[in-house]
Parts: sequence; structure tokens; C-alpha cells
Amino acid sequence: MSEEFEIRNKVAESGLINFDLTTLLPKGERKGIDLKDFLWQEMILKEKDFREKVDAIDTEQYKDTYVYIYNSVDTIIPLWAYFVLTAKITDAAKKVVFGNREDLEVILMHNAIQTHDFEEMRGKRVLVKGCSDKEIPENAYIELVEQLKPIVKSLMFGEACSNVPIIKN
Repeated sequence: MSEEFEIRNKVAESGLINFDLTTLLPKGERKGIDLKDFLWQEMILKEKDFREKVDAIDTEQYKDTYVYIYNSVDTIIPLWAYFVLTAKITDAAKKVVFGNREDLEVILMHNAIQTHDFEEMRGKRVLVKGCSDKEIPENAYIELVEQLKPIVKSLMFGEACSNVPIIKN
């Protein structure tokens, strides 16, 4: 094939780094614990009953999972109850947080972004992938910009064929 008809991948030749935030998503099952299941008539926390229910938890079901603790009923939960429940499952779970599933995902992505080594992107043109089949918390994009802005030559968002320039250093 002659050079004039050679098919070239100009994106690959550009030195552009394509970065997919989903690669930072921690792998593992997510499980929620609803505190209403530990309440008397789903309304009142009785310490003795609560402690018995927590003691009865088979922690094996939380082994290597990401756990979020929430309360789906309108009742006051004393702070010590979170301590007791967390102390029971923390040795089995990878991470335990208070909040809903979305809160868990925000915290997991925060930790992943803060601990990731972005040095390979120093002085490079970086394109952050815009479309994904996995849900990424919006806050992750904000934190990613904070990490990349001081080190990259340029930052773009979207796809190689259609992107939005964010910064140029």
C-alpha cells in the first residue's frame, strides 16, 4: 500500500492520553444495612435488643464488600449505635460508611482519585472519557480536575472525535 493511501490513527499519533474514570472504580459488591431492621417495631432503638441483633450478624456476608449504613425510617438513632454496628462488621468489610449507596460511591471514588498515581500524565494532553456504562459520581470529575490541572499540558472531556477543551497549560 502506498503512503498516500495509508490509514493512520491520528489520535494515537497525537500523544493524547485517553483516561476512563471507570478504571478507578473499586471492584466489589456493595451492601446496605438499614437500621430500621434493628429497631423495635421499626420505631425505637432499645439498647439490649439492638445489641442482640448486632451480635447475631453473620459477618461472613460482608466479607470483602463495601457497606453503607442508612436509616429508612424517621427515628432518632443514637451515635453509639453506629459505633456498635460498625465495630461488628468492619473486620470483614473493605469499607463501611454512613449514608446511601450514592454516598458510598462518592467516598470510594474520592479515595481512589486521592491515592491514584497520575504522574504518567505529567505534561501530556489528557482526554477524560465522557461516556460510560458505569455510573460515576459527579464529584469524581471535580476531584479529577483538581488532581490533573496542575500537571497536564491540556485537559479535555468527551471523545476523541468530539471533545470539550477544559484547560491548556
